[in-house]
Amino acid sequence: MSIIAFVGSVFSPYYAWDRSRKDTHPDNYCALNVALYSRHAKRWTMTERGARLCHRDDKQFTIGPSQLRWDGNALVIDIDEIGVPIPHRVRGQVRVHADTWFNFSTPIDALGKHRWGPLAPSARAEVNLQHPSQHWQGNAYLDSNEGDEPIDRSCHEWDWSRSPMKDGSTAVIYDVRGKKTEQDKLLALRFKPDGSIEDFSAPPRQALPQTLWRIQRRMRSDSAVEVKEQLEDTPFYQRALLKSSLLGEEVQSFHETLYVPRLVSPMVQAMLPWRMPRRS
Repeated sequence: MSIIAFVGSVFSPYYAWDRSRKDTHPDNYCALNVALYSRHAKRWTMTERGARLCHRDDKQFTIGPSQLRWDGNALVIDIDEIGVPIPHRVRGQVRVHADTWFNFSTPIDALGKHRWGPLAPSARAEVNLQHPSQHWQGNAYLDSNEGDEPIDRSCHEWDWSRSPMKDGSTAVIYDVRGKKTEQDKLLALRFKPDGSIEDFSAPPRQALPQTLWRIQRRMRSDSAVEVKEQLEDTPFYQRALLKSSLLGEEVQSFHETLYVPRLVSPMVQAMLPWRMPRRS
């Protein structure tokens, strides 16, 4: 399961079309993306909502009928969304309990206009959904991205992965290719249970099979990489579970690739409203 709360959605075609207007504000382009990959039920929601239907402060972020809130012990996500393109309801609650909270942020581009940082690189999720009926617990991860400009200004593509390690730490690799070679950025960081952060030497890039949409993707690994499960396959973005080798261990990695030229192409922008409806 993947949940992303957007303010000024980086994927929003409406935000892209409106950016030339002087009064455009990111709070007018909010969405809660829920992707459920259960063998018994697959769902996708990403309804964008305008500022009139949203509110956020230091403890709560309301997006239409859904919300994220801090209850003093956990991040609580109350979901009440309608899936697309098949209008199945997705309703219930997810609670995220961190093993250790981190206050860390670092640039992922050469000019420092795009930043990322894990808040809880190792955590536990409690999933309780009424629609569809889902009740389970599992390993979780929570992070944050922010930017001062549209992603296509500096980024060409990236591969990102997180890998839980045997000692309870989480290894994250951000392999960013900029629009120019000198804008490339590589981050390889290990977030430990005691709250410390260590750099490590990222292994070589290993090529993976192209997706059905012919996205080239790569994973840094000490050996060949196996695709265990393909979760998302879109014209500009893919998400998969991989089996690879990192820091002397065999790991299962959660891996994503974003190919920005496809995202901003007029054809893809025209297609996006079918997957991302808007309510103002």
